[in-house]
Amino acid sequence: MKHILVFGIFLLGLSSCHNRQTIHIKGVIDESQDQILTFKQMEVGNSIILDSVKIGRSGKFKFSTTSNVPEFYQIALSNSDFITLLAQPGEKIDLKFYSSQLAAKYDITGSEGSSRIKELDTHLRLTIQKLDSITNIYRENQGHPNFDSLSKKLNNLYDNTLAAQKKYSIGFILNHLNSLAVIKALYQKYDQKTYVLDQITDLQYMKLAADTLQVYYPESKHVKALVTDLNSEMTKYKLMKTASLLKNTKTGSYDIALPNPDGDTVKLSSLRGHYVILSFWASVNKASINVNLNLKSLYNKYHKKGLEIYQVSFDQDQKRWVQAIQFDELPWKNVIDLSYPESPVAQLFNVNKIPLNYLVDPKGNIVNRDLDKRSMNIKLTQVFGY
Repeated sequence: MKHILVFGIFLLGLSSCHNRQTIHIKGVIDESQDQILTFKQMEVGNSIILDSVKIGRSGKFKFSTTSNVPEFYQIALSNSDFITLLAQPGEKIDLKFYSSQLAAKYDITGSEGSSRIKELDTHLRLTIQKLDSITNIYRENQGHPNFDSLSKKLNNLYDNTLAAQKKYSIGFILNHLNSLAVIKALYQKYDQKTYVLDQITDLQYMKLAADTLQVYYPESKHVKALVTDLNSEMTKYKLMKTASLLKNTKTGSYDIALPNPDGDTVKLSSLRGHYVILSFWASVNKASINVNLNLKSLYNKYHKKGLEIYQVSFDQDQKRWVQAIQFDELPWKNVIDLSYPESPVAQLFNVNKIPLNYLVDPKGNIVNRDLDKRSMNIKLTQVFGY
């Protein structure tokens, strides 16, 4: 899964205070004398530097900021050496770093949200170390007589380590659904390209988190970014699923079975032996009405020669659809799919807009898709000879 990197507001709305409150951060850092320590606020896709300090001989530092909502922050020595904090207004956070690599070992008190983030980061760091160790053993033993047997064990150990990390991440999400700390879990990576949650099925956890967080923080720009990302991933998934369906469906076996205005089921396959314009529309869609004018002209011209039109409506109001058919005097096969936009038909035929048309040959094979007025006229002239 390719994601937008998002951070957000934590427990927005739980505080009744509307005044900005000070967040105090103090700490000690070893082995980093004369280096610049930077304090950043995390936004959607970027960060804002709030303050910086040169580390002196004592290693002590202090930062402070004001906020009326919980926020994500970074304490950083560089773009690749930092820790993330999840601080609430009024918190007094104490940090103790034991290494020049900030995230390698540190203690934190005074911030529950920041402790959760530390838990996530520490667990992933240890997993990466274990994966690196397995990889090194694998490389060192290539070419040895018993390498085949060893490689199988190492591959199994590697896979089990990945599975354990994934299980932990999912558990964290499910146990903290009312906290935006779950966003960190959703977007954790082993490296620049590989997410911990990297399977299509993992979208269910993104959806679960997004649905829950929207209830707690409906106006949060960070939640909105997560929802946007989810919608983008779901669109990709539906397109991929549609492509798979089309690939695995035998030529000529595409079919639709939907009710007409009388409630009788009419199948697209009932029109085999004819050229068929398969049209998707809605009576509330102005562009669809304009397309119908051309369809009526084509139907009147070629129907006696064998042309049929099978028109699928995605209207939500069945009564309005029937009235539109009667008012516009649409003489062809009219059916309605009230399940749109979750329609299996729309997914199968990749209906990503309306109006949309397909031209189907007498054997049921799709010949053309999304022909404009001019192209449709030319194609039917070729088919029927005039």
